[in-house]
Amino acid sequence: MDQTVYQKLLSPLSLEEAEGRIRKAGAALTTWYKAAARDLPWRRTKDPYAIWVSEVMLQQTRVETVIPYYRRFLSALPDIKALAEADEMQLHKLWEGLGYYSRVRNLQRAARQIMADYGGVMPQSRDALLSLCGIGSYTAGAVASIAFGERTPAVDGNVLRVVSRLLAAEGDILSPSVRKGVEALLLSQMPDDAGSFNQAVMDLGAGVCLPNGAPECAACPVCDCCLAAQRGQQLAFPVKAPKAKRRIEERTVFLIRTAAGETLLRRRPEEGLLAGLWEFPNEEGRLGREEAAALLAGRGIRPQKLQTLGKSKHIFTHLEWQMAGYLAICGDVPLQPGEVLATDRERRQAYTIPSAFDAYKQVLDSIAKEKGI
Repeated sequence: MDQTVYQKLLSPLSLEEAEGRIRKAGAALTTWYKAAARDLPWRRTKDPYAIWVSEVMLQQTRVETVIPYYRRFLSALPDIKALAEADEMQLHKLWEGLGYYSRVRNLQRAARQIMADYGGVMPQSRDALLSLCGIGSYTAGAVASIAFGERTPAVDGNVLRVVSRLLAAEGDILSPSVRKGVEALLLSQMPDDAGSFNQAVMDLGAGVCLPNGAPECAACPVCDCCLAAQRGQQLAFPVKAPKAKRRIEERTVFLIRTAAGETLLRRRPEEGLLAGLWEFPNEEGRLGREEAAALLAGRGIRPQKLQTLGKSKHIFTHLEWQMAGYLAICGDVPLQPGEVLATDRERRQAYTIPSAFDAYKQVLDSIAKEKGI
C-alpha cells in the first residue's frame, strides 16, 4: 500500500502496524462470521443478479425493511432480462415504500446495459461492474467478492466505522481520500475468502461496532486488535465533518377529488427529486384558505367543499418538506398535461406515490374505507 494514501487516515499507527492489525482482524472475523453470520435470503445464493439487487436495496435501508421487498422483487423480476424489460409502472410499484427511487431506475438502466453489452450475463470483475449505471465502488466490490470471489474490498459506512476504530484513525470518513485509503489498506490485506470477510465486517458494524451509542465491545471478536478500545476512546471514532444544515421547504398539498370519488394525480418531472413518480398536486409555500381557493380557481377548479387537513413532514437527505394540506371536493376537474384522475383502487394498485405523501394517502384511504372501497 502507498504510504501517502495511508497517511490520509490520520492514524497514530505506522503503516506496518496498521497492516498487521487488519491482517489479524481479518483472520478473526472470517472465523467469527462462519459461526455468527446473519441468516439473510441473499446469503443463500451465489446468483450475482440477486446479490446485486439486495445490495442496492440495502443502501440507506434497514435489513428488516428490505427482506419482503427483495423477495417480492425477485419473484416478479427473477433475472436481468425481466428487469430490463419491465415497464416503468411495475418497476416503481415493486419499489414503492423503499424510497430513493433513483436506485431502481439505475438498476434497470444497468440491466439494459448488461443485455446490450454483455449478452445478458452479469460482468464478473469489479472494474467491469463499475462501468454499469448506478454501480459505485461499494456495490461493485460487494458483488465481485460475494458472487465471484474476487479479492476486493466493499467499503460502506459500517466498514469505515470499524476500520477507523481499529486504527483510531482521525481522518474524516466522509472524505473520498479517507475512503480510498481504507479501500487500499483492506485490499492489501484481503484474505482469500474476500466475500466472507466483507460480509463479516458488515455484520460487525451492523450488530456489534454500533454507530449510535456505545459499541458492544465485550461481544467483539476483534476487540484485542482495536486501538480505540484499548484506549477507551470508542465513542471518539469515527470522525465525521459536521453535516450541512438541512434546508426546510414549506409546501401545500391538495387532495382534489371528484364527486365520483376520483383523485387528481400528477406526474413529477423526469429529472430531479422523486423523478417520474406520481404525486398529489402541491405548491411551494404555506397557503392560507383564501390563497388555496384562489390557486384552484386559477386553474378552473371550484371546490364544492374545501377542508383543511393536518400537517405532515418528510425528511430527504438534504431537504425537509413541512407540509399542510387541503381536501377539495369538486364537481368537475379539468386535466392538464401529465395529470390523471384515478379511482382509489387505481391509485393504490397502479400509481406509485412516494412515502413523502403517506399522511395524505392515509386521508384518502380513510375516505375509501368509509365508502367500502
